[in-house]
Amino acid sequence: MSVDDERPDVLLTGLLFYDLVLTGLPGPPVPGEEIWTSGMGCGPGGIANLAVAAARFGLRTSLATVFGDDFYGAWCQEVLAGQEGVGLARSRTAPGWPTPVTVALALPGAPGADRALVTHGEEPPYSQDELLGDPPAARTALVHLEAEAPAWLGKAAANGTRVFADVGWDPARRWSRDVLDQLALCHAFLPNEAEATAYTRTDTAVAALGVLAELVPVAVVTRGGRGAIAVDQTTGEYAEVPALDIGVVDATGAGDVFGASFVAASLGGWPLAERLRFAVLAAGLSVARHGGALAAPGWYGVDRWWRTRSDPELRRAYSFLADRLPADPGPPPRPAPVTPPAWPAPATAPERGAPVPAPGRPAPAASPVPHSDDDPPATARS
Repeated sequence: MSVDDERPDVLLTGLLFYDLVLTGLPGPPVPGEEIWTSGMGCGPGGIANLAVAAARFGLRTSLATVFGDDFYGAWCQEVLAGQEGVGLARSRTAPGWPTPVTVALALPGAPGADRALVTHGEEPPYSQDELLGDPPAARTALVHLEAEAPAWLGKAAANGTRVFADVGWDPARRWSRDVLDQLALCHAFLPNEAEATAYTRTDTAVAALGVLAELVPVAVVTRGGRGAIAVDQTTGEYAEVPALDIGVVDATGAGDVFGASFVAASLGGWPLAERLRFAVLAAGLSVARHGGALAAPGWYGVDRWWRTRSDPELRRAYSFLADRLPADPGPPPRPAPVTPPAWPAPATAPERGAPVPAPGRPAPAASPVPHSDDDPPATARS
């Protein structure tokens, strides 16, 4: 990046959650019983997973999201802006709207050591297009594709922003072709194996990659415990990278860490195999800690891993890190706290739709709009 280039490195928009992650469960909960866990962490989640992962690699990160005017919203703002340095100028605080909350249970013995999620939330009062309008020129944007593309996405692609996209599981199992049509706006597409095979109507990750490579310049398919494969049509490169043998504590946000890490390496102009290995490593390091967004390793975590490796095969496979790691990887990132610290009670309500305040100054709260916890949630978590 040129020293005169003031564009954001990464532009993000999407739904933010307050995540409460429980780890160390002896088994799944059973009705009528109480389970005590050995680990817990909390922090901003959802789109914040990408934002924190990118910011911890030194990327200038701009996030457009909606915060509730409650305790959770104020605390997530402080963590993102004050602690992690994420730009929130295009985010808004919504009086009377509760911040969505997700409880994640890291289940032992689940496929891929995955988790179960329970979420409460309401439809956000501002759409992505209302938050971004005419999006600023950015070096990249990380987006989650849905059946209908927001207007800002086409505008961003038209102004030269390189779009890196992923997609979620379709609970209706329709696997709409409209999603793949949006790849014409994208530079890279990074689905997991289940999503890739479903949307391409193929049976294997390799076959799905072949289809996707005809639709987007850079296609990546992540394979969980089997690593990832990728094709870069702009350079003619193909790469296949195995996963690392790292004990899984909490898989929350691992896919987002993979995506943000792949973007960081892409902005550095690294060869495809290095980009893929770097993303696999960063995602692997993130699952070794609980807490979702705040488990992202950043440069410090990757540097520490590299300096403590003695296995000759790993040293050879990741030898590129010796030339890629910054001379100063920075301080260790703050882990997810067990519970959020005490927060001073705000006094007055902001004007509806007010921009998020400066870092360290939480948005004041309004009298909440009554809502029932028995109401069905209007939002879905990918």
